Amino acid sequence: MGCGTNTGLQDRYGRQISYVRLSLTDRCDMRCRYCMAEQMEFLPRSEILSLEEIARLAEAFVARGVRRIRLTGGEPLVRRGATDVARQIGRLIGHGLDELAITTNGASLAKHADDLWDAGIRRINVSLDTLDANRFAKITRIGRLDTVLEGLEAARARGFLIKINMVALKSLNDDEYSDMLAWCMSQGFDLSFIETMPLGHIDEDRTDRFYPLTAVRETLEQSFNLLPSTHRTGGPARYCSVEGSQTRVGFISPLTANFCASCNRVRVSASGKLYMCLGHEDHVDLRGALRGDDPSLFDKLLDQAIGAKPERHDFNLGFAATQRHMSVTGG
Repeated sequence: MGCGTNTGLQDRYGRQISYVRLSLTDRCDMRCRYCMAEQMEFLPRSEILSLEEIARLAEAFVARGVRRIRLTGGEPLVRRGATDVARQIGRLIGHGLDELAITTNGASLAKHADDLWDAGIRRINVSLDTLDANRFAKITRIGRLDTVLEGLEAARARGFLIKINMVALKSLNDDEYSDMLAWCMSQGFDLSFIETMPLGHIDEDRTDRFYPLTAVRETLEQSFNLLPSTHRTGGPARYCSVEGSQTRVGFISPLTANFCASCNRVRVSASGKLYMCLGHEDHVDLRGALRGDDPSLFDKLLDQAIGAKPERHDFNLGFAATQRHMSVTGG
């Protein structure tokens, strides 16, 4: 499979697909209100790709021109053997792969920071929506802020480049945006703000929590001088630098500022489904190609998927764009 005889992955809109978000599991040790229902039903373990299959999948993508891979979940570090598969994929760095990164909620970072570094990961995104312990417990339902802060300190001490991802939530954290940026500046972290996205059915009305990033930026500019930046990390964030600081602040605005024209990524669920767009249900199932006897099937399915990649998502805050929760494909 994935013999790499076909070069590159370009969709019908001329976008070069060079970035894969690869989910290790749909499970998570938190239940964030904007991401999932409190009583979630996760995939049976029999449907999840083995670690060996995930590593082979990464190798096949790199053979087709993918330069960046980000490990996601759910929460990737709850998957037993997560750092082992990271180490296997990390061996591709310098052999077609430019970067292996990870997005995590940070709860297990203190335990795994050394192993992630040894795997070749140098950049970590940590989801953190508040610095208030009581609010953190309310937003995540079962999370503890102190474990995340401990993990961040361990990762910082190890030398990782760290970016905080903060979802803007009306009436939950909309008085903390400037404080979060000031804290990130003091820690040497970058920060991205994210608009909540209508994915999957949750227990709340998203329209009650939506907070546009145009308003977030207006708030920040009352205390900070934000300067244009050409910095890019391969994802959808558009960055500004903060005068007097090394910290960059990014804005991921799927509803108020569509970023699909420059989309360079696809997502693979832990069960092997390749989703061409976060906001669409269309997918190609790669699991059969991983487990079958036809070595050319992976490339055929991959070409089929990239050829069907839509021009843009069609997010509408009033209803879920897909039945798929954010945790299935890691955002």
